Amino acid sequence: MKLTAENISKTIGSKEILKNICVQLESGKIYGFVGRNGSGKTMLFRALSGLMTVSSGRILLDDKELHKDMRVLDNMGIVIENAGLYPELTGFENLKLLAKLNKKADDEQIKSAICRVGLEPDDKRTFKKYSLGMKQRIVIAQAIMESPDILMLDEPTNALDEEGVELVRKIVKEEKERGTMILIASHNKEDIQLLTDKVFLMSDGVLRESGEQ
Repeated sequence: MKLTAENISKTIGSKEILKNICVQLESGKIYGFVGRNGSGKTMLFRALSGLMTVSSGRILLDDKELHKDMRVLDNMGIVIENAGLYPELTGFENLKLLAKLNKKADDEQIKSAICRVGLEPDDKRTFKKYSLGMKQRIVIAQAIMESPDILMLDEPTNALDEEGVELVRKIVKEEKERGTMILIASHNKEDIQLLTDKVFLMSDGVLRESGEQ
């Protein structure tokens, strides 16, 4: 499977936030995206996933074009900033509600994903009572519960303690072994150094491969 961006740009108001980006990504590899806050990493993930339309250019998943042949990427898991879960529901209840959208994950798969991130599926605490680290873990669980072909992780180790960081890295490696295409944006240099096959630098909406500077 290949995900290809062909000369994509995005303008919001008078500001060009993505500038003529070309990139091709493949299954079974982990790609790192680094850059300062506001450099465009999150917006690129939004564009590549289909959560945001681009102003020009096109995005292809193999021979299918995003926003023409599909609304969002097929079989994708994503962790992105401001991912909203219902505060009055438990972690399991939140994930079960989300699973109804695609009807791909049953209760056992949901519970397995929650266990993989180090949480208890039967925990009766509601999401609003979770610590920041627990919230991050349950968001990662929702991204992996449907065994996605493509996994986009925006700052996946944010708010996690050392144990949580190691757990997420283990999950990422397991997903790669399963053949998943994985995109990681992270300020954690160790995440990038330990996990990725190729690194891209993002600066002011421009994307380039690391080492080309």
